[in-house]
Amino acid sequence: MKVLDAIEHDGMDMESALVQLRATRRNHAGHVSWADSAVRAYMSARAGHEARRHALGQPATLPVRAQWTAISWSEAPDLRGATRYERTAWGRRYASADGSERELWLLSVNSVKSDRPSAEIAEAAAVVANGIPSESAPRDVFRPVSAHPAQPRRVRVIGIGCGSGDHEVLADWDVEEARRQFTAHAKPVLARVVEADRLTPGSSCIRCEGLTGCELPHRAPNILAVPGSRRARARRSVSATDLRVHGRCPAQFHLTRALHLKSGTPESLPIRRGRAVDEWLNLRHAQGCCRDAPLPESLPGLTAAELPVALAMLSEHQRSCPLDGLLPTERVRVQPRLTAYDPELDVVLISDPDLLYTRAGGWIWHETKTAAKRPWEGQALMEAHPQLAFAVLMMAAGVLDGDPRRSLIELEVLYADGSRCEEIDPGDPDTRAEARRIIAALAGPWAVDETYSPAPGGHCDGCDVLAHCTAGRAHLEAR
Repeated sequence: MKVLDAIEHDGMDMESALVQLRATRRNHAGHVSWADSAVRAYMSARAGHEARRHALGQPATLPVRAQWTAISWSEAPDLRGATRYERTAWGRRYASADGSERELWLLSVNSVKSDRPSAEIAEAAAVVANGIPSESAPRDVFRPVSAHPAQPRRVRVIGIGCGSGDHEVLADWDVEEARRQFTAHAKPVLARVVEADRLTPGSSCIRCEGLTGCELPHRAPNILAVPGSRRARARRSVSATDLRVHGRCPAQFHLTRALHLKSGTPESLPIRRGRAVDEWLNLRHAQGCCRDAPLPESLPGLTAAELPVALAMLSEHQRSCPLDGLLPTERVRVQPRLTAYDPELDVVLISDPDLLYTRAGGWIWHETKTAAKRPWEGQALMEAHPQLAFAVLMMAAGVLDGDPRRSLIELEVLYADGSRCEEIDPGDPDTRAEARRIIAALAGPWAVDETYSPAPGGHCDGCDVLAHCTAGRAHLEAR
């Protein structure tokens, strides 16, 4: 966005702006590489879009620097004590010279995000239609930059994937239609947001100014048992997957887990199969035990040839579904988000168990994995699956209520020709000590890392960000 600002608002040519980007040392080399390709893809898409408009005799659209802000206010405070609400839409803004047409381009990392909810598109279009050109300063309201801004007659919302440059018109409405769409789709969602008072801790806690005074997430001082960086850092969140990826390659962690710069290449069969199995189990477990549920005739993301193995895995699970025989008085939570906050490190820990259910006063934390082959028997269970060690620490920290003496962690591994289930007692002192050792070994380097250097190895083959990693490509070429 900063490079595009330099090109579209400051008049810098693209190559000079990219040279300036590459000269900036504070950004990760992989991030710079991706931004270079993303800027080129975006500018090419914009040029093509404008060329088509010109060929059709439509007016050119020009970059708009000011934010479009839709402002609502009332004299009497509402239930939250607010008298003013400001709504903005993040993206690139364009308008015709007379202001009668406005466009908002919504950027996604790889391909066009064409499955955006109707409410999201309607809200974006409403902000474009009703927004006042404005700017703000820290801790200040948005203030108009023009006394009499031109009002648009037509608005467009366009989605673009910065990896491919593909773009798609998501909405092309006159102002009245934009208002109708807002009333039908976005307004009810906004009303629920304004009226909601339930705490929903998660990764958004890292940006919340009220976290220190909030009752959630659950406080767990020194849960990672590692020292932090010597200098102050912005609050972060971390999961077991984050730590596992960082332990494999810090550069891959930073680019894929922190910046989400994954490639647009198709995922491998094991990943697609695992996701398809998980999604079906989640849907069925939300309704209770899946033991007698008919197997599906298809699964999202899998071809007909790939389906039989996934169905065999589902059948293996059905034979011993953990919800089978569970009393109706017990509680069941499907893939809930659990959080804990370490105030010493200023880190929010996040975990999403596949399944949680109560049994005789304790909580059972159930993880389901799919695998093509049996594991190497010489590796300890929590070493092979660090998310289990992470779960031990979360349960030991008290993120769940219930009797810890009756609580358990289960790992179910599904194969095409069988399954296995392992149990871990999170209350056992030796188990807790082993979990702390495993997680500290992973979290220690992560907690102090500020450079995220690449660690080339066998994992480079198929890495999502290989195109933006010089060290990884060199490693593969040297093999």
